Amino acid sequence: MLSVICRGEAMWSNALKQHINIRNIILVFALIQLVWVVWFCYTGKGGALELVARLMSIALILQILFMYQERYFYPWLPAIANHLIIAIYVGICLLAFVYFHYEYERIAIYSQGTFTQNDYIVGLLVFLLVMELSRLAHPVLFWTNVVLVVYTLWGYLSPIDFFWHPGMPFSRIVTSSTVEFSTGIYGTYGQIALTLIAAFLLLAAVANGFDAQRAMINVVRSIAGRSRQLIPQTAVVGSSAIGMISGSGSANAAVVGTITIPLMMRYGVPGTFAAAVETSASMGGLIMPPMMGVGAFLMSEYLGVPYWDVVVRGFALAIVYYASIGIAVYLLCVRLLPSEAIDRPTVPLYQKLKTFIFFSAVVYLIYLMGVVGKGELLAALYTAAFMLVLLAALYVHFRYVLHDAEAREETLLQNLRRAVETHAEMTSYLTLLLATLGIMIGLFTITGFINRMGSILVDLGAWNIVAMIFMAWVFGWLAGAGLPPTATYIIGAVVIVPPMRQLGIDPWVAHFFVFLLSVWGELSPPTSLTAAVSARIANASFLKTMYVALKICAPITLMTFAIFTRFNMVTNPGWMQIADAALVLVSTIGITFAIFGRCHRSAAVDIALRCLIAAVSFFVMFHPSMRMSASAAVVLLIAIGWGIWQHRRIAPQNALSVQEKAASGSSELAPVLAEAKREIG
Repeated sequence: MLSVICRGEAMWSNALKQHINIRNIILVFALIQLVWVVWFCYTGKGGALELVARLMSIALILQILFMYQERYFYPWLPAIANHLIIAIYVGICLLAFVYFHYEYERIAIYSQGTFTQNDYIVGLLVFLLVMELSRLAHPVLFWTNVVLVVYTLWGYLSPIDFFWHPGMPFSRIVTSSTVEFSTGIYGTYGQIALTLIAAFLLLAAVANGFDAQRAMINVVRSIAGRSRQLIPQTAVVGSSAIGMISGSGSANAAVVGTITIPLMMRYGVPGTFAAAVETSASMGGLIMPPMMGVGAFLMSEYLGVPYWDVVVRGFALAIVYYASIGIAVYLLCVRLLPSEAIDRPTVPLYQKLKTFIFFSAVVYLIYLMGVVGKGELLAALYTAAFMLVLLAALYVHFRYVLHDAEAREETLLQNLRRAVETHAEMTSYLTLLLATLGIMIGLFTITGFINRMGSILVDLGAWNIVAMIFMAWVFGWLAGAGLPPTATYIIGAVVIVPPMRQLGIDPWVAHFFVFLLSVWGELSPPTSLTAAVSARIANASFLKTMYVALKICAPITLMTFAIFTRFNMVTNPGWMQIADAALVLVSTIGITFAIFGRCHRSAAVDIALRCLIAAVSFFVMFHPSMRMSASAAVVLLIAIGWGIWQHRRIAPQNALSVQEKAASGSSELAPVLAEAKREIG
């Protein structure tokens, strides 16, 4: 009997160990978050503030568990100590969840400015927890906030008048970052993360759950056909498609780059160039509608307009961006890769139908928001449900009716679980990021730094508006040099936009200037997470990858300034928007050709002609007269067409034919490396 009891206890213990693990705990909290988000999208009950006061704790628990699943927080401590610390962190979140559940109405309505000691203690614990998590996940933001905390406490010690302020007690820092709710962790940014952004991430979660993204990339690869020189366009087209639902450069590179970078290198593309192409293409995920990155959602909030109003303006920017980098990549590939045909891959019908459903869902989302006028939350929810039902039905048909081999490798529950976990991971990550930024902007606000910086820009603009725009760009670049795009946009929106509006610049122009500046900041030295991800996949130099990507995106940098003269791109959706976007597109393609193209065998003549094309391109982009710019654009378009034809004729024949390589026994990659080093750094 005793042996039976012991055996039963052992079986029970093994069952507990098998099912009670960190991955299953993540699933439980992920389901809680998902159901809560879906319910809010459908009902809107309680409002965004009440939602974030409760759901923020769940999101933080998920982020803690996801981070802990990857590695110990403190590897120098024993395992048991790490487990205990994580339990304490989760306990703080649960304490905050329970406390704000019962005390929400009092804190949000009746206790503003008269917080109790318990309010302060709970707020302090949440503040310290978010700071510690940001130290682990976003160290640059953490140290920025540490500096701001020190500045907030002892600003009166500053010897420079511009930075002087009377100082604030530490209790004010804690309350402004937590229990005041209007700013900080539970403020606007946290609310957007757990409502609008979480709703749109449902699409990315469903697509990833059923592996529709990989299927789409394979379909795009087949479209490239038998042309070796079009293989890198797989990265451009694939990243633009994934960018529709990812809203992130680094996530785009991680998803698409793992497929396209090895593919490009297999067909002779140098690793640095492959990583740079994917970096440039993935950056478009930040501006590609309908999910244009966190900055677009914030822009909607700042301007007080429906998100669709931002999306409809983003299409023009995205088309210009991807058309320009597509031309740049093509011109480089014509010079660096041989033109011999390659085998065209076959794509199973199952993957083709997944791709069709993917794009159908995007079209359906645009239809709901742009034609029907459905609210953003419901539109995202209905589209995610639409995609989920179709993908699940497709799986069931191919698995149980057609007995497809690829479908048999999956299970419906595994796909659904992957979708739930994907949504939880992406949402919790962005929630922590925006909570950290909420602390930063709150400290900027209570110290008065924003007002002082704004007054400088206004004074500079009163002297010369061009100087003011350049100064704003420098400020944004400095912020973007170390901060992620979302942080750069938020800082720019609160520091740069108000002075611009005071000087009469259209608010759409001001916000899109900051938005594009924040995107460029993600690519600029010394940091670029997207370039780091791509370089790691290609096993290439990070700095060289970033440098080459900057060259490929150089014409797009000018688009940041083009919206001041071609302002209809972002102010007047319709025919005027199309006209201005066409002018900017022609001019950016012209500048792209001037950088990467070749139109004459004589170097001197070639440089002169390309300089002339660049000069006309700048004229088209920046001349205030629409009629004169349009006339010049027609001439420029003819010149570009002639130049591309000449480029194909005189492109350096640096790469041996495939047959010659095979005969000589040389590597397929070797012939292009020397030219690649000369051409792309």
